Amino acid sequence: MKKYLMLMVAAASITTATFAQNHEKNEKKEHANVPAAVKQAFEKQYPGTKAKWDNEDGKYEAGFKHNGHEMSVLYNANGTVDETEMEIPVTQLPAAATSYVTQHKMGKISEAAKITKANGEVNYEAEVKGKDVIFDAAGKFLKEVKD
Repeated sequence: MKKYLMLMVAAASITTATFAQNHEKNEKKEHANVPAAVKQAFEKQYPGTKAKWDNEDGKYEAGFKHNGHEMSVLYNANGTVDETEMEIPVTQLPAAATSYVTQHKMGKISEAAKITKANGEVNYEAEVKGKDVIFDAAGKFLKEVKD
């Protein structure tokens, strides 16, 4: 019985170590695909902040926490910001946006975000049943996007 238990512990240890190494390699690989200009722009804007990077339609998205808020910044390959997104409480969505979701019986809003585009335009995002519902600054419906 002790031999069996020792074998199980050894197998679990090896599996955990292998998983951790593979995860670290994938993280480095993912970060390595981000152009230097993008990494430099992020570091200049958010010094010392760690980010999880994703490639989104040829652009580079940094997901991170800043001043207690979940955020993301979308960069073009040359390091210019395309847009920033900051998670907000659902109660901070424009009233017209929450009314639209209710009137169209879309479901409960699970998350909300404020999106600021490079030109200063503000949009709001309401996540409802696996879809992002996008509104302008006044809460007027713009579009639905599947996650």
